[in-house]
Parts: sequence; C-alpha cells; structure tokens
Amino acid sequence: MKVTKGKKAPAFTAMNQKNETVSLADYAGKKLVLYFYPKDDTPGCTAEACDLRDNYERFIKAGYAILGVSPDSAKKHIRFIEKYTLPFDLLADEDHAVSEAYGVWKEKSMFGVKYMGIVRTTFVIDENGVVIDIIEKVDTKAHAKQVLA
Repeated sequence: MKVTKGKKAPAFTAMNQKNETVSLADYAGKKLVLYFYPKDDTPGCTAEACDLRDNYERFIKAGYAILGVSPDSAKKHIRFIEKYTLPFDLLADEDHAVSEAYGVWKEKSMFGVKYMGIVRTTFVIDENGVVIDIIEKVDTKAHAKQVLA
C-alpha cells in the first residue's frame, strides 16, 4: 500500500512493549509521530530512538505523541526501552501487518543478500488522522530536527 501526504493514515492495531493493544484510533485528536525502524539495539536504530528521546520534551510541547514500530517482540522492546530510558511506546509488529499497511515492509539487500525488512520511514499524522509528512531519508542522529522542522 502506498501512503500519501494529505490522505488518511491506515488504521492499525498492535501490541506495545507491555502487551497492551494500541491503535491509531487511540491518538484521535492528537498529533502522532509514527516511526518505523528495522531492529532494536542496532547502531542506527539506537541513534534514532535516542535522538527522539533527547528531544521528547520538544515533541510534547508541540503536541506530539511518539510511537516506534519494528518487527521485534514486546520482550525485546522492554529491554531496548530500559537500556536507553525511552519515554515512548514501541509496537511489536512481528507479523509485519502495520509495516505492510504503511508500505515500509520491502525487499532490502545487504552484502548482496536479499531479504525482507522495514525501510526506515517516519509518518507525521495530524489530529484528524491525516498524514501531513513522510520522511523517507531519515537522519538517525538528527531525526527530531527533521520532524519538527
């Protein structure tokens, strides 16, 4: 599925790190930064999460909630959150349903080996559930600046 700016964000339901059900509808009336990343506790993903963490108060003041999404399990998310003191929820998209709905579960290649995985992408969603920005060229060390620009 191709998600486009100016259109409604695809509805989703997934489990967070506490095994609580989270859906897009939970954020009705709020702005949401929905960021997809490949894997917990890897260099780029850690840099991105920590940059969002370090700028979390700026997001709150601007009226945003943050949700991270990866194919990692809830248990792995707990370890990642605790290790880096992340103040936002991470969704366990083990069946890739959310990443497929947003069109970020794609074929990738590393060292000539092809595999399926998340292509790092962030969707900024407004209070009405409309996608207002899509960031595909994520700067993991300055991602907050990209989102809040």
